[in-house]
Amino acid sequence: METIAYGDFAKLDIRVGKITEVKRHENADKLYIVQIDVGERSLQTVTSLVPYYTEEELMNKQVVVLCNLAKAKMRGETSECMLLCAETDDESESVLLTPERMMSTGVKIV
Repeated sequence: METIAYGDFAKLDIRVGKITEVKRHENADKLYIVQIDVGERSLQTVTSLVPYYTEEELMNKQVVVLCNLAKAKMRGETSECMLLCAETDDESESVLLTPERMMSTGVKIV
């Protein structure tokens, strides 16, 4: 495994977020379009969590979010952050990372 310097890790803006809106992507079977409150702003992500979570399970869930990921287009929708998950190599399971207990939205992960 390659190692990185702390300075590289420090460039990552990882925060506690709260999912405020979830909808299925109209043109992709496995994608949700998700709005996430990360404190001072709301970010949108396109995520392949359909096989693992229902819309109801995701709504209002506290999550761990990489906020300073470069924007990308996924099936025509802008994705500007990433929900962090633990996922098995065969992709049979994917579990969202969440704070151990409730934390304020926008708190930085260090």
